[in-house]
Amino acid sequence: MSSRLAALRIATAAALALSLAGCSAPLSEKWVRYSFAQAPEDSGQATATPPATASSVEPQAERTPPNCSKVKCVALTFDDGPGKYTPELLSLLDQYDAKATFFLIGGNVKKHPQIVRDEVAKGHEIGNHTWSHEDLTKVSVAAAKRDMQKTDDAIKEAAGVDPTLVRPPFGSLPASLKKNLSVPIALWDVDTLDWQTRNTKSTIKTAEKIVPGSIVLMHDIHKSTVDAMPTILKDLSTKGYHFVTVTELIGSPKPGIGYGSGQHPTAKD
Repeated sequence: MSSRLAALRIATAAALALSLAGCSAPLSEKWVRYSFAQAPEDSGQATATPPATASSVEPQAERTPPNCSKVKCVALTFDDGPGKYTPELLSLLDQYDAKATFFLIGGNVKKHPQIVRDEVAKGHEIGNHTWSHEDLTKVSVAAAKRDMQKTDDAIKEAAGVDPTLVRPPFGSLPASLKKNLSVPIALWDVDTLDWQTRNTKSTIKTAEKIVPGSIVLMHDIHKSTVDAMPTILKDLSTKGYHFVTVTELIGSPKPGIGYGSGQHPTAKD
């Protein structure tokens, strides 16, 4: 009996590790490019810091985002954090006045509340990526709602803000839950596969697929990804890209609607 129990524990741990690593498994729906019609891992081991109140986050100076229907924009997004490499990433983004969107794991928010506060203070967008990266299609709608609310609460406690988007693990979301969401759903059109390769050069190479309006999937819990960012930021900046949040890229996202990409200069109203 003890050997069976041990085997079960090993299998469970392996499944959890796989789920955290394979954030970008195939999507559960076909997400097309943005339409202008109004549509109906290694989490890091940094020392935890005490929770914050909303007043501990300095307000970000008001910012006028670029018009992404007229200039080249890209939304860089980072899943599964915050983690021990996130502070370095924030410093790199600062060098290019780049705004990004972070889809946070609730358990990691509890471990690293100060990093969440820093993300908010620097003007980045915060999204919900569930508490522990569980596939929401494999649990009841009630359980999924509890999971997401628990994550919302942790983010609110850490930084005094509510997530403005949700990104379901693996891009998988049951229709019954999707229609009840009060925030938009952010997917992606460029998957760097950084979680799979853990290779800086491969991440840089895959980022060459970025086009105006792209939502790019990456993970700030991997050092190889953060190491790739200086090159990616420099290359895109040289090409004239503006680094914006997902909401800024889309313009006016609607609750319960999934977006795989955003506005781009060739689009027609």
